[in-house]
Amino acid sequence: MMQWREGTVQEVRDRWPGAVEYAVELAGDEGRVVRALAYTALAGEPQVGDRVLLNASALLRGLGTGGLAFVVVAPDRLPADPPADAGHIVKARYTPQQQMFMAVDEQDSPHHAALTSGPADAGDLLGMPVVVADLHSALPAVVAGLRSERPGARVVYLMTDGGALPIAFSRTVAGLRDAGWLHGTVTVGQAYGGEHEAVTLHSGLLAARHVLGADVAVVVQGPGNVGTGTTWGYTGVAAGEALNAVGVLRGRGVAALRVSDADLRGRHRGISHHSRTAYGRVCLTAADVPVGLVDDEFGRLVHEQASALVEDASGDLALREVEVDGLDESLRASPVRLSTMGRGLDEDHAAFLHSAAAGRWAARLLEGGAG
Repeated sequence: MMQWREGTVQEVRDRWPGAVEYAVELAGDEGRVVRALAYTALAGEPQVGDRVLLNASALLRGLGTGGLAFVVVAPDRLPADPPADAGHIVKARYTPQQQMFMAVDEQDSPHHAALTSGPADAGDLLGMPVVVADLHSALPAVVAGLRSERPGARVVYLMTDGGALPIAFSRTVAGLRDAGWLHGTVTVGQAYGGEHEAVTLHSGLLAARHVLGADVAVVVQGPGNVGTGTTWGYTGVAAGEALNAVGVLRGRGVAALRVSDADLRGRHRGISHHSRTAYGRVCLTAADVPVGLVDDEFGRLVHEQASALVEDASGDLALREVEVDGLDESLRASPVRLSTMGRGLDEDHAAFLHSAAAGRWAARLLEGGAG
């Protein structure tokens, strides 16, 4: 159920492509000021002094990633109607804020012909490496690792719909795109707002390769992983399904391990049970599992866990050992802040290091020097 609040815009705190963050004073709440985010494609850009209607559910429940209010509308400053668009693919379907987009794979798209001829029509990624990760926070680390060996590689990010649906929620994507670390973005399924939209992950991957000319694709859900503490009740299980899609399309799947040396929960110590389930039980195809070579007690634990994961997997997984020399420097050069579950690079170094190792392995696949 939604918890509604009214308020008045006090100031603009931040902005990035597709979103504006405001300080909003809640009505009838003794002057309480809260953070509120407006997606400009939906709510326009309210001005200081405007009255706004907020969805405050996540804020009032004290959630993490989504723990802020969202501007539904400024009743006295409605956004203008968008320009007429031939697209007819509806996302956020059958909700009050559903929108229509031109998907890259629909009939009226200028790219439809590219996806219905040649290798794309045959469903062939031509061996393109595709790095798959569980948490959105892995994205900049994967790209940092890739750039440590192939800084000129064309990297396309595909955002699935397990977390945030609007890509504008991710300041990480905005920062990577602005820095030139991403060549393009595709939002798939119910996710929306990328430079290209796709109906499915399969068509999105084909578009990344054959429309955007990607050398490497990275598939990760948007910010806001949902987990329940059960084996199957978490949105990252889709990482295994993503690897299956890569296998079907004749790509080269690379499974980025979710690792932590700081998470106090036993199920996430070393390699998370999320990776063990998604990659070990859901993935039914061939994929590479890079593990960073770190010669200390924790590094050896991760290596042992990765070896067991590969040995017991339902799919044809291959353990790939990756030296980590220079990866710390690459991570520290990231144009966006590295943060996972509220912890930064120095607080949970292993989380980012092993994601970067997956990116480095993908770069080596491009060079043809990987096994």
